[in-house]
Amino acid sequence: MTKEEERTDFIREFVKEDLAEGRFEEVCTRFPPEPNGYLHIGHAKAININYGIAEDFGGEFNLRFDDTNPVKEEIEYVEAIKKDIRWLGADWEDREFYASDYFEQLYEYAVQLIKKGKAYVDDLSADEIREYRGTLTEPGKNSPYRDRSVEENLDLFERMRAGEFPNGARVLRAKIDMTSGNINMRDPVMYRILHEEHHRTGDEWCIYPMYDFAHGQSDSIESISHSLCDLAYEAHRPLYNWFLEELEIFHPRQIEFARFNLSYTVLSKRYLGRMVEEGYVDGWDDPRMPTLAGMRRRGYPPEAIRAFMDEVGIAKNESIIDFALLEHHIRQNLNQHAPRRMGVLNPLKVVITNYPEGKTEMMEFVNNPEDESAGTRMVPFSRELYIEREDFRENPSKRFWRLGPGREVRLRYGYFIKYEDHVKDEDGEVVEVHCTYDPETRGGYAPDGRKVRGTLHWVSAAHALDAEVRLYDRLFFMRNPLDVEEGEDFVENMNPDSLTVLPNRKVEPSLADAKPGEVFQFERRGYFCVDPDSTADNLTFNRTVTMRDTWKRIEKRLRQQKKR
Repeated sequence: MTKEEERTDFIREFVKEDLAEGRFEEVCTRFPPEPNGYLHIGHAKAININYGIAEDFGGEFNLRFDDTNPVKEEIEYVEAIKKDIRWLGADWEDREFYASDYFEQLYEYAVQLIKKGKAYVDDLSADEIREYRGTLTEPGKNSPYRDRSVEENLDLFERMRAGEFPNGARVLRAKIDMTSGNINMRDPVMYRILHEEHHRTGDEWCIYPMYDFAHGQSDSIESISHSLCDLAYEAHRPLYNWFLEELEIFHPRQIEFARFNLSYTVLSKRYLGRMVEEGYVDGWDDPRMPTLAGMRRRGYPPEAIRAFMDEVGIAKNESIIDFALLEHHIRQNLNQHAPRRMGVLNPLKVVITNYPEGKTEMMEFVNNPEDESAGTRMVPFSRELYIEREDFRENPSKRFWRLGPGREVRLRYGYFIKYEDHVKDEDGEVVEVHCTYDPETRGGYAPDGRKVRGTLHWVSAAHALDAEVRLYDRLFFMRNPLDVEEGEDFVENMNPDSLTVLPNRKVEPSLADAKPGEVFQFERRGYFCVDPDSTADNLTFNRTVTMRDTWKRIEKRLRQQKKR
């Protein structure tokens, strides 16, 4: 069974029909980002669809940057986008293109339309063009410059290119229908004057094509068979078709699918850029951001993102996908592949009073019970250990199965230990717990068959490494952060507890060799990724995801706080 037979959706059905009817000889798709920001997980859906369909049908996949606005575009974004696409697993091979590659051809297309009487140079200001355009319920009206002669339009357009006019002085518009029910067809702007340096063409041009003019023609130049885009472009399709038909050039088939929306998240480069610029987050790759760079830094496996997108599927109707489903796929993947390690995030010292001072034993730990090939490692055990503070209670309830007066617990792959007493500081906080151990229980099993209910993870105090641990949570506490009352700002819905920094936490010594980007399961605590800034002298771990979804309880508390 071929890949296209294994997976099906309405887009793949259209592709099958087109191939069967001979409309196209082969499939060629593309991902056409604008290099004006970093990619977010919504773009991952578009990449997954375009690359997946090209792969399924044995076709080609192009990467094309629609770089038509030098004011907002930067090389930084170009390089970041390429890195993200490769990380996600898509391969455009040697087919890397730019709309700026076609600037001369697009200019010639514009001249062709002028000569056909289908485009004209307009002297109206931007505000006047908006005023003349009309509304959804009222038709627009013709510009007083709409009936300029072909000769005058050609002259003015050539002089626009030559740099004779300042920004905003003139534009080139398509001559279609100012009374059309589709506002996109009311003489849209094709070119504007921008005396700005382009990141690829420098100062060669001072007029730049509008996205709606460059996009469809770029697809045509590249012989894209299927132009796949979200529903926001459905109303633009008649315009793209008009340009292609008037120019009499190759005609791709445009198919729209529902935009991807994720709960507790903002998926708009404009809003994400604002959060970066105004310091609400620490850059585009902040692990709280829904950018692919942020998710990579947080430790999300690209395979899990692709599996998530496959489950979400391709729909025609928009909906909001629950963030918990993404986290489910992250956990599922990491449970299979992430090595286990021990890290104590809120350390409390335990002293085993009957264990020999200065003695160290090496305990054998399984690296991943889900993957036998991961093998084992040796972890040092000594008289003084760190456990989680929450694993001890001075006055434990009957349902508390961990350490406390009268309790015996198992240390993971270690020994059974029994509570003896504890020490408090001058503020009354417990700072040390004294226990005894049973030397017959090495490995965590009692030869007499007795059972204990609690199993604790631990780190040897003498061998522990200090690490900074960053606990990340959802950036917003509202399911739809943009659902705000009049006068409110969406940033008011940001989760104040989206980042908690824990310095001087304790982790096992094997993590000294952990490399940036590696993800581990800290037993019982969640999954953690080594931050790119981490060094041997300053270990830093970002929490990728918790062991379980605890968000419902957190969300309820945050909503109550906002009401107060």
